[in-house]
Amino acid sequence: MKALRQLGFLKLNFRHSTPAEPDDRVLSLFRNRAELKKAYGELEDEIYRLKDRIKQQQGATQRVQEMLAALETRLGSPETAYPALVFYQLRRLWQSGRELIEQFVADLVRKQDERERRQHLAEHNRKQFTRRQAAEKQLRSAESLAAEGSSRVAELESARARLTRFWHYFKRRALEHRIAAAVAAAVAANATLSDARTAVEQLDQEPVPEFPGLSLDSRRAINLAAIAYAEVLCLRLAKTRLVTLAREATQRREVTDDYGTQKECEALMRDIDNALVLIQNRANIAQEITVRTERLKQVARHRNATDTSPTADSLAFSEGDVLANDPVGAARMPNVLAEDTWDLYRILLR
Repeated sequence: MKALRQLGFLKLNFRHSTPAEPDDRVLSLFRNRAELKKAYGELEDEIYRLKDRIKQQQGATQRVQEMLAALETRLGSPETAYPALVFYQLRRLWQSGRELIEQFVADLVRKQDERERRQHLAEHNRKQFTRRQAAEKQLRSAESLAAEGSSRVAELESARARLTRFWHYFKRRALEHRIAAAVAAAVAANATLSDARTAVEQLDQEPVPEFPGLSLDSRRAINLAAIAYAEVLCLRLAKTRLVTLAREATQRREVTDDYGTQKECEALMRDIDNALVLIQNRANIAQEITVRTERLKQVARHRNATDTSPTADSLAFSEGDVLANDPVGAARMPNVLAEDTWDLYRILLR
């Protein structure tokens, strides 16, 4: 027994041990690691894209520097400097015509936008006025019915209160049925009144619908006016080749030597200055645009019902146009839309 007591300090654990649960922190670390790898991959892709854009920009900068160096070389010699001056003045003439049409279209858009916004608001107010009249009429009718229902219930209850004798038992019973029916009608009338008030409140809280933008007819009309303006500018320069030369200069990236000698270049630059004065002259411009617009309205055709710009074929030169009887015979009325004169396609509304 003594020996057994000496062994008493040995305590055996006979309970079954359970395996430890997975550590949530380890799983969280794995998830964070996956997210970091994904973010790292996205950053690497972005770095590659930015490096590619830097290379493209460096190439563009290099090309511009080469063009500037070539231009400096040209301007350093009288034989090549004058053609360069003509080249850039022709580009300026083209850009001036485009800016005039852009400003003209912007003014028309602003005025028409203000007009149609006012019409949109007036139409909304007119519809709201009609709806409000109907809603207020329903509200007044519901108020009248609710008042009549309440008055009827009060009248029947007053009549029942006067029947106090025992021999009034059957009359009271009949009145109670009538009162129950009157109460139900009054409750229905009050519910109708509540709905009518809610309808009026909702009508007051309705916002003004967003303006959808210029209508299709307005955009078509503005586009026709822009095309007419382009034709007017061409008509003012019809006896020269400046529009063709300006288009060719705009389509080129580098200066050309096709403008002749120094004397010819000086004469061409004087013509360009005169042309700038002509196209920027505002005298009779509205009347000229109106005349050309009326002609375009008669011949313009659209591909489908949603197109805002007419087809170029429908605007082709036809007999009876302004230059049909030109005695010189060298001038031709251009199809400004087909030839994209003054960069019309960038100006016209979609």
